[in-house]
Amino acid sequence: MGAGTEPDGSSRSDEEWDRFLRESVTGAADAPKEPSARAREMSQRLRAEPGRGQEGWRTHTPARPKRRTGWYVAGVLASLVLLVVALIPGRIADLFAGDDSGSPPLGSETARPTQAPPAEAAQRPTRERPFRGSPAASWAGGAAGIAVPKAKAVGWMSAAQVERALARSRDFLVGSSLDRGVLRGERPENAMALISPYQKDVQDLLRTAFRAPSEKHDPLLLFSRFQPSRAHLVGDVVKTRGRLTYREGERGALRVTADVTFVYPVTRADADGGDDEIVRTIVRRELVLSWDDPDKVSTEPGTFSIVSYKYDMTNGGCGAPTGYFTPPFGTDSDRRTDEAATEIDPYDRSTPVGKGKSPKDECRKATRS
Repeated sequence: MGAGTEPDGSSRSDEEWDRFLRESVTGAADAPKEPSARAREMSQRLRAEPGRGQEGWRTHTPARPKRRTGWYVAGVLASLVLLVVALIPGRIADLFAGDDSGSPPLGSETARPTQAPPAEAAQRPTRERPFRGSPAASWAGGAAGIAVPKAKAVGWMSAAQVERALARSRDFLVGSSLDRGVLRGERPENAMALISPYQKDVQDLLRTAFRAPSEKHDPLLLFSRFQPSRAHLVGDVVKTRGRLTYREGERGALRVTADVTFVYPVTRADADGGDDEIVRTIVRRELVLSWDDPDKVSTEPGTFSIVSYKYDMTNGGCGAPTGYFTPPFGTDSDRRTDEAATEIDPYDRSTPVGKGKSPKDECRKATRS
């Protein structure tokens, strides 16, 4: 077949053949796509140059114009943040302060500390920041601050039973020292239901303490209560720090020890919400509970016996028992304790509860609050 011959054998004119050749060189829409010899030579030279090896003939893609969407979104977000800061600056400050101190929250306490926490800069507590200037600012709140160890089989109990007993032991601490109704002076019904009805001495304390408080029958020995007509809690959080431990006790019983410090920020009941005085009542409790084998000891399933209970308290009042903590406000703070009273750092958990306390030393002076 000749160069100017069609597949059907017909011939093209010289003018048509010349036009076809010109369009092939100039790149007409229907021209052949095969590059010319010169184009192939230029492409080989470009590939031979450094940095050009991966770029083929006619493969360059122009850079797209950058969009400004990122800057626009960032500007809108910045405007919103400024608006929120202007409307509620105190709340924003608390967020960046990590509650009160700006310190990272402490992890759970898994063993007794070796020393007291470091001193904090003196700062006056406020309604918005009631733990300001206190080590408790970095503590957890409520039940979250009471560490519970991993359960293992002990004595007559399987690991699963030990786990339930530890959970109920913490429930007692919540019901006795954190329940909002109990803190307002109500009877701690939920907590009392966990105490064995067969423990005569404790049941006698419970029957008498709320009706006629005395040194021997004082509800504060086991429960935290404030008189509603005198003091109100500030905010919704009580800071806590402590832990549960356990071991095998007598007759294969599970013996659980709780060592927990509670920090209660309170103000006068008649405070008007202005520049109120806030006092922190700090109570550290140590309880030893025995979960006895019902086959060996008379007890009600799901209840425990109290082996011992003791506590240290500061800023909770002195004098004859009333059944309530009585935080000192105003001029009362000048006579909150006897001058000869033992001083105590209420945040020092490195020593046992009650260490250095004499039998007559019921009112202890806090070195800080």
